[in-house]
Amino acid sequence: MKPDKIHRVYFIGIGGIGMSALARYFMSGGFEVAGYDRVESKLTLQLSAEGSFIHYVDNIDKIPEIYRDINKKEEVLVIYTPAVSEVHTELIFFRDKGFQVLKRAEVLGWITHEARCIAVAGTHGKTTVSTIIAHLLKQSELDCSAFLGGISINYNTNFLLGKSDLVVLEADEYDRSFLQLYPWLAVVTATDADHLDIYGSKDEMGKAFVKFIRQIKPGGILLIKKGLLLESENLNDVSKYTYGIKANADFYCSDVTIDDGLYIFNIHTPVGIIKDIHFGYPGRMNVENAVAAVAVLTLLGVKQETIKKSLLNFSGVRRRFEIIFKSDKLVYIDDYAHHPEELKACIASVKELFPGKSITGVFQPHLYSRTQIFANEFSGSLDELDELILLDIYPAREKPVPGVTSEMILQKMKIKNKQLVKKENLVDLLRNKDLEVLLTLGAGDIGEFVEPVKRMFMNR
Repeated sequence: MKPDKIHRVYFIGIGGIGMSALARYFMSGGFEVAGYDRVESKLTLQLSAEGSFIHYVDNIDKIPEIYRDINKKEEVLVIYTPAVSEVHTELIFFRDKGFQVLKRAEVLGWITHEARCIAVAGTHGKTTVSTIIAHLLKQSELDCSAFLGGISINYNTNFLLGKSDLVVLEADEYDRSFLQLYPWLAVVTATDADHLDIYGSKDEMGKAFVKFIRQIKPGGILLIKKGLLLESENLNDVSKYTYGIKANADFYCSDVTIDDGLYIFNIHTPVGIIKDIHFGYPGRMNVENAVAAVAVLTLLGVKQETIKKSLLNFSGVRRRFEIIFKSDKLVYIDDYAHHPEELKACIASVKELFPGKSITGVFQPHLYSRTQIFANEFSGSLDELDELILLDIYPAREKPVPGVTSEMILQKMKIKNKQLVKKENLVDLLRNKDLEVLLTLGAGDIGEFVEPVKRMFMNR
């Protein structure tokens, strides 16, 4: 790779949340940016408005000519997401013609190689934790840049440009992408079995997490959720800390109460107690996420007063326990939860915040492989709802698997109030329901229904 010669960057899969953050990074540096994505979305429209050229057909002729000029290929960097098929026409073209073609994770590794990289890994929680860390750093004297896996509500973007050498990003375990990173400070939030289509078993996935933490730079820091069973005791020249809800961790919270929608609690640290924290981001799991972020800021030496003030004005992340609509009669929450443990945590938090209310969930399973492997676990988590509306599986990068459908989950569930519904019928179905608490859940295109459902409730 010859970064000094690159003038243009082409993205295959530019509309992905991680890819779009990279696109914004390069645009902020004055590079020309173009790309392909399968469908138009809010993100691609925003990127176009910000100056990138995007098309939606896998066709070499649609690529701007200057990007596919083989006489200027040293001036072009091609970045692709592992979610794109290896037989993608544009990807094959750039490889065959000898262009510089890299995976998103490889580029992140290159960008952060000389930085103090704060990498947040984990099968869930990493988007929220990394966004809280980035927000706290932006509000402190340290500052940071950040590549986020969600849209920060405070900043209305997934990319933040800072003036310091601190870079916050998600360390994605999918496709072993996080093994391209050599962080200065690593956070591990969870290691529940996931992406078994890639790893084959939870043990193999655990080995990848161990390899990741062994890539922490000498003199660096590991912050790991208390109770995670990873071989992290023999890390050379790395300081290790734990965090959690309970008192046996290095960083933990106490005296958690809820008052008028705010969580109020103390955080205990090795250097003292941060008392009377007020945190407005709902969900018990987000209290634990806040503990992880506060631990990082404390280890960086940020003052308690700055941390407290910044936590209070943290507004959250799009599609992470996001309260979309609230009235005297109805609360509507949208969440990205797509793993059984995430669903369980989300539903438990809703029950805590709205005791006695009837909870209706709309869930869109994500991936045939995940549905097939975790059908029993999905049914157990969703049985905590009062009512389930189940959508068809969102395939993402996968082709259908014979016999694997959403019906697998529905048949295993014990609650009586459940049904399978086509996406196109969802809004009309909800319009005629007497709802108290509504959740839309999933990592596919269910997020596209948020605005139509919100408008429908506002016009009731």
